[in-house]
Amino acid sequence: MAKVTEKVSRAGAGLKKVVPRSVPRFSLRRDVPMTLAAVAFLAAYAWPILDPGLEPERVALCRSVTAVTWLVFVVDYVIRFAGAEQRWPFVRQHPLDLAIVVLPILQPLRLLQLLTLLSVLNRYAGGSLRGRVALYVGGASAIVMFVASLAVLDAERGDPEANIGGFADALWWSMTTVTTVGYGDHFPVTTTGRFVAAGLMLAGIALLGVVTASLASWLLDRVQDIEDDSAQATHGDIKTLVEEVAALRHELTEARGTGGGPDSSRG
Repeated sequence: MAKVTEKVSRAGAGLKKVVPRSVPRFSLRRDVPMTLAAVAFLAAYAWPILDPGLEPERVALCRSVTAVTWLVFVVDYVIRFAGAEQRWPFVRQHPLDLAIVVLPILQPLRLLQLLTLLSVLNRYAGGSLRGRVALYVGGASAIVMFVASLAVLDAERGDPEANIGGFADALWWSMTTVTTVGYGDHFPVTTTGRFVAAGLMLAGIALLGVVTASLASWLLDRVQDIEDDSAQATHGDIKTLVEEVAALRHELTEARGTGGGPDSSRG
């Protein structure tokens, strides 16, 4: 029994080392079910779009799942808003949660919480600001492009003038749009598709801004590290010279004290 207790205590100590203190336990308990709800929404939203010949019963089931998950997010937001000590600061501090309630299509962005949970296991990314930024930017880019591809395909499908005929075309269009390349070989022609394109353009500009800022920060840190190393080397050289001068002075003092100087040899 003592051995079992010891193993359990060791496992608990290991878990404390992996899970950073900055991730509260209550946050993890709430984020997991809400992230699963976002996964369910994304699956239910994508299935009918990727499979146009889906049976009506399954299409109705997917719509029911999307409605239920949206209701879950609404209830969660209302409960947190009602329980907040300062409600308007709560709204300002949680813009994504409000956007998810107002625009259900943004629910898949909740999947970014998966990156938070993964960063718990990745201690480097969890402890490094640049590592967390890379995780969030990469995850957000993939989610935004996937959801935008589904949305534009759903809007463009069936239009006689549409040039986005399949998911491959939609994904290629979203990649060229979010990176601000814009080849122009595929583009939306419907009003809804153009609204999706406008949102994707704004998201692409924001993501590129974050990437550029992170790269600039990394370069500045590298330059600062080089300057710090150079300063430390210079400081070390000066310290060595000072020590050598002090040693020479000490030797001269001892030589004069013992009569070993030039004058003593004449006497």
